[in-house]
Amino acid sequence: MGDKESGPRGPRCIALVGPFQSGKTTLLEAILARTGAIQRQGTVDAGTTVGDASKEARHHKMSVELTVATTTFMGDSYTFLDCPGSVEFVHDMRAALPAIDAAVVVCEADDRKVAQLQLILRELEDLKIPRFLFLNKIDKADKDMRESLKLLQPASRVPLLLRQIPIFKNEIITGFIDLALERAYVYREHAPSEVITLDGDGLDAELKDARFSMLETLADHDDELMEQLLADIPPPRDRVFDDLAKELREGVVCPVLMGVASRTNGILRLLKALRHEAPGVAATAKRLGVKTNGEAVAFVLKTFHTTHGGKLSVARVLNGQIGDGVTLSSPTAEAGRVSGVSKLLGQSTEKRGAASAGETVAFGKLDGARTGDTLSSGKQPHPALATVRPYPGVLAIAISAKERKDDVKLGLALAKLLEEDPSLTVINNPEAQEMVIWGQGEMHLRVATERLAERFGIAIERRQPTVGYRETIRKPIQQRGRHKKQSGGHGQFGDVVLDIKPLPRNSGFVFEDKITGGVVPRNYIPSVEEGILDAMKHGPLGFPVVDIAVALVDGSYHAVDSSDMAFRIAGRIGITEALPQCQPVLLEPIHMVEIVCPSDATTKINAILSGRRGQILGFDTREGWEGWDVVRAMMPESEIGDLIIEVRSATAGVGSFTFKFDHMAELTGRPAEQIVAAKRAAAE
Repeated sequence: MGDKESGPRGPRCIALVGPFQSGKTTLLEAILARTGAIQRQGTVDAGTTVGDASKEARHHKMSVELTVATTTFMGDSYTFLDCPGSVEFVHDMRAALPAIDAAVVVCEADDRKVAQLQLILRELEDLKIPRFLFLNKIDKADKDMRESLKLLQPASRVPLLLRQIPIFKNEIITGFIDLALERAYVYREHAPSEVITLDGDGLDAELKDARFSMLETLADHDDELMEQLLADIPPPRDRVFDDLAKELREGVVCPVLMGVASRTNGILRLLKALRHEAPGVAATAKRLGVKTNGEAVAFVLKTFHTTHGGKLSVARVLNGQIGDGVTLSSPTAEAGRVSGVSKLLGQSTEKRGAASAGETVAFGKLDGARTGDTLSSGKQPHPALATVRPYPGVLAIAISAKERKDDVKLGLALAKLLEEDPSLTVINNPEAQEMVIWGQGEMHLRVATERLAERFGIAIERRQPTVGYRETIRKPIQQRGRHKKQSGGHGQFGDVVLDIKPLPRNSGFVFEDKITGGVVPRNYIPSVEEGILDAMKHGPLGFPVVDIAVALVDGSYHAVDSSDMAFRIAGRIGITEALPQCQPVLLEPIHMVEIVCPSDATTKINAILSGRRGQILGFDTREGWEGWDVVRAMMPESEIGDLIIEVRSATAGVGSFTFKFDHMAELTGRPAEQIVAAKRAAAE
């Protein structure tokens, strides 16, 4: 066909991706057991799998980070990346995808997971990554296989190409027919399937019908095959396999295989499809634009900080060879000198002397390397191969160390967490004197704080982040501020008269000097402004004061007792006494919120927004996303806090949102009274 890669394809890197709880970790375990990398297949429930080996993953019985495991099959080396399925931990998948050769999308015939499947397939489609669909848990399927594909097809922009059909006996799936090989197999638990003869009970007819449908889809991109089908000429089997490989790599079809990972059913057929049809590192390097000029090039898929081994940078070598002691650099910094090369099997490591093109290994102690970096050994850094930006955070908590002595330790621990998981963000809020950590959801933040406690031994206090309330005034006033103190020797004297008035929203603070005749010496006037600003940090309602103008219009001084400090205190006294008389009013921040959701959830989203004092501005179809909407609304910051929990609940876990500050708005009545009362109680 002219499309095949010449020569060996080298070690390959395959990502196992798919919706939450579709069985990816179980599939990895089945692959490792079938290839002999482990002696016995463990289970997620028992906590005995190679994947999900961290304490947090075991406790929550879910993948919370990437698992890397290398094995061999029929003499070829494969590294499988078990990627988290939860949208809250999806960055680990997204960060690793650019450098993989192919993906196995693990899913079930479940219409509730179609939207999740669409999110994952969209990532792969946009990156032009070849992909198989592995229909797992088919022993529990209650639909015809072709009906199942019709259910899942809306998630894919290219045809889902059925490669196998199940064999039923007494309404139980006992095996499958391979449409490309035209052979039937019966499952044997934890053993290779047995080839059987097709009998006359209708299986032969079903095979012919399903096989013709598969060939028709392939023929859409092969004129010669189309001519053979029209002429009723059976195409050679080798030609069919060539077409399957070609169209997989071109991304014009997504082949569908099936099985039961928990019983290792269908695993051998999947591995053989990967071996014969998945591209190798040469094709991946070409897709990424790797310069094949002799220098070594690698892409960092994931960063780990281990208890005893220090920092590990998991990377796919895309060109050349990288050995222990090699100095690597990236476009942004020098990564450092490699201190150890290891092959990974979950949390187990095996030392290697060097890694060649195609291999996925862990490099030790590359202090300057970050997830997503392009590393190279040449004199000039290789241009970045890909940039994967984390999604913006959607849920936040304020954290602090319970013990003051752990403050520095907390900062160092967070730096390591952020290296491991760039989808976490830490923001220091000096006004509220709090550290805020943003994440992708409730479980994401829970796992982060659990790691701080378990891995770094830091007890954490967590609370809701401070909302950026402000206050302003409605009524102008003129007020004198006088500070006089005599305690022997030089006293303190400052006297000012202030004109105070409200300003339009978002005007900030304006100070004017309207002194005439020198009643307040010019050198003291900046101190008056400083005193006013001091008092405005906490207005009569307890919040920073904004949108006011203050003019210094009169005052007096003492030739001996006046000072900068005295006038600063006078300015503070004047504004402090004036503001309660100016009809202070609370302001709350309002944000523009955009929610993306499946169209069938839009009505629910509108109800959620209305219930949170949101002003719905309307909705549009999401550009390029069939069956999705974008809902826009103005919403108070205080209502955004745990919005993501309701959004995810209403959208089967796939909805998300972004927001940005728009304006400040007055808040009155009982809600304002409750906020002010809570602020005063906290200050006492």
